[in-house]
Amino acid sequence: MSATPPLWRRAVAEALGTCLLVAAVVGSGIAAANMSPNDTGLALLENAIATGAALVAIILAVGPISGAHLNPAVTLSTRLLGGIATPDALVYVAAQLAGGILGTVLANLMFDLSAISMSTQVRSGGGLWLSETVATFGLVFMIYAIIRSGRAWMAPFAVGAYITAAYWWSSSTSFANPAVTVARMFSDTFTGIAPESVPAFVIAQVAGAVLAVVAVDALHPTVDVPEPALEPFGDLPGTTTREDLHEEAQL
Repeated sequence: MSATPPLWRRAVAEALGTCLLVAAVVGSGIAAANMSPNDTGLALLENAIATGAALVAIILAVGPISGAHLNPAVTLSTRLLGGIATPDALVYVAAQLAGGILGTVLANLMFDLSAISMSTQVRSGGGLWLSETVATFGLVFMIYAIIRSGRAWMAPFAVGAYITAAYWWSSSTSFANPAVTVARMFSDTFTGIAPESVPAFVIAQVAGAVLAVVAVDALHPTVDVPEPALEPFGDLPGTTTREDLHEEAQL
């Protein structure tokens, strides 16, 4: 196995990657609302395509460094599946949250808006919470199912395609990411979410991630084809065996 990069490099990669992701989500949402102010469907399409395309590129860029989690739900799943230590996972989540908020600030400033403007867009209701649970379940399950079946190189493209589609088939437009959810409350624009709506979204996302871990472990209990350590998404669980992780812990 290739040596894992030091934690500080992985944390910077997670912060930078999440920053760019949120800048793409919020920035394309602002641009879409400006370009298509009278057509919400077209604006959503523009937002979805830009987000999905950016996500593929970002994963390919930072995946060899940190595994490109870019999402506390993915990091939580990684921890539950034994692919990351608890202290490292906490650093990842902190980096993702900080990077996401910075991404929102940058997006606001790029469009000459206030750096921070708290969203007033309430997103609440059983249908939306179920949507976030299902969307996050699907995202996490898809990532690990692909990786554990030995096709990790396909994961960045699958994730981009999944998120683009989930903008449309989920009633919540598939936030599916606690860091992105928190970050989006700092922009009172097309993609914003009111602070009071955030806790329920995050709870639903965590629930979806936990359910996905159960499903992954049931359907893909072992790695069928080992993957190199520094391939895109290389540090996600499934690219190494649990025996490898145990041996590393003894060093």
